[in-house]
Amino acid sequence: MIRLLDETTVGQIAAGEVVDRPLSVVKELVENALDSGASRIAVALARGGLDAIEVLDDGAGIPSGELALAFARHATSKLNGASDLGRITTLGFRGEGLASIAAVARVRLASRVAADDVGFTVDAFDGTVSPPEPVATPPGTRVAVTDLFANVPVRREYLRSPAAEFARVSIFLATLTLGYPQVAFSLAHDGRTTWIFPRADSLEQRLAQVFGLVPARALIPLEGAGDANSPLFVRGFVSRPGQDRPDRRMQHLFVNGRLLRTTLLAGAWSAGYSTYALVGRQPYGVLFLDIPPDQVDANVHPTKSDVRLRFPERVTEAVRRAIAETLARDANERLRSAVSFAPDAPLRMAGAAPGSGGAADAAGAASFEFAGEPPLGASGTRVVAQLDDTYILALDRDALVLVDQHAAHERIAYEAIVQRARERAPSEPLLVPYLVELDAAQVPRFEAIREAMAEAGFVAEPFGDNAYRVVATPAGYGARRFDLRPFLADVGDEIPGLSPHERIWATLACHSVVRAGDRLELAEMSALIARLEHCANPMHCPHGRPTVVRIGAADVARMFKRT
Repeated sequence: MIRLLDETTVGQIAAGEVVDRPLSVVKELVENALDSGASRIAVALARGGLDAIEVLDDGAGIPSGELALAFARHATSKLNGASDLGRITTLGFRGEGLASIAAVARVRLASRVAADDVGFTVDAFDGTVSPPEPVATPPGTRVAVTDLFANVPVRREYLRSPAAEFARVSIFLATLTLGYPQVAFSLAHDGRTTWIFPRADSLEQRLAQVFGLVPARALIPLEGAGDANSPLFVRGFVSRPGQDRPDRRMQHLFVNGRLLRTTLLAGAWSAGYSTYALVGRQPYGVLFLDIPPDQVDANVHPTKSDVRLRFPERVTEAVRRAIAETLARDANERLRSAVSFAPDAPLRMAGAAPGSGGAADAAGAASFEFAGEPPLGASGTRVVAQLDDTYILALDRDALVLVDQHAAHERIAYEAIVQRARERAPSEPLLVPYLVELDAAQVPRFEAIREAMAEAGFVAEPFGDNAYRVVATPAGYGARRFDLRPFLADVGDEIPGLSPHERIWATLACHSVVRAGDRLELAEMSALIARLEHCANPMHCPHGRPTVVRIGAADVARMFKRT
């Protein structure tokens, strides 16, 4: 027998979709406060919200004649009709929040509009709303929620400890403040103030409060835009490469002011940090997307924590491009501050003939002479020596500069290989081809990537059973014998943000350049750093490892316990 459900049952079913823990209540009430134009929002919890939740704001308030209507299901001031669903500009719009909360908890709402001398209050629970009564209250709205899930005891059993529920609320609310620096927020728990974020003139003032002082210092500003086909604007802050986390929990996203709990742009983060982030590590930061409302569908989830985009590929590409351009610009700025010199002048060791042994042959040499003018730039940087046949040491007036010769050369080679592949430049034929023998398991693996390697300039032809003849290599590497066997062992490594072809090219670069333990002449070291300066991402190898580390006077002072 089919029957029509009563209002109480309907309310509890709807509440099950909207309210599942104290955080859900706080989210609904705080978003209502923001929609009302509040400049100050105070949240207070008792026992993690299990006993009581109170949200106070100084927004527009609710007229006394509309207080009861505010608890009616699908009653809202934010929509006039179905056509408005295609251009939602508010955080709330369903008209279900207060009704759902009152279906599973006792709610007391007091509100006053600025034009009235007094406010009015009502009590609501389980589908019933009391008549409005006058009350002394400041302009704005105060909502007090008690006995959460008192009439749904099963739901209460699945809540975590008060401390855990409070932590959820604190993290959400702190993150939300990033999108509204012009609003003052405070959070109290069990009668004690936990934190207060005063109104800020800019987002930068909020970053340290949310991310922490040290992580916030590693954030760099980002701005970007779409194109004529996708009019959008993206801004925010992203972490500098090398400052990362093991997960994505600190990758925050706002779309048209709405904080989303979604992996909507996870691919854009990964692609934007391609070759900047280490494998298994994730950058952090906050992104704000301003998209025309008619290109965003916010009516896809009961909790309004997700959206659908009309042109997701265009948005993803715009975000990826903004991240990549920001990181490239920052990397080049950091390189210029770390290494700045003109290495074209030939180098020779003090007291030695030009072209004699490299730095490793002069362990006692403390200085070097230069033929002609010394290669000094704006910062007066000079290549000094090679440490452990692995690191290039340079000095300027303010710092010691260390360059990982393999990581730096790998970055140079990778960008050259990618450029050659894009331009379909010819390979460099070998005067004397050489043979490489593979085992039976390696042959199909090599065949699967042989075309991609040929695009990069490495050409190997079948030459009998399990053997290949290497006939051409990328320009500049003909003198280096390339061993396919260790290459095939590494070529499957995952590198965030790189396509399958690019992963192959990154591994090819890794296996065809100077390695740790290779002795270099001073002129070679200078030339390597000079070429690194012209890379799009000079600060990291394709696998995300740093190429340059600068140790300043302040760092040395800390080592000697002077600070």
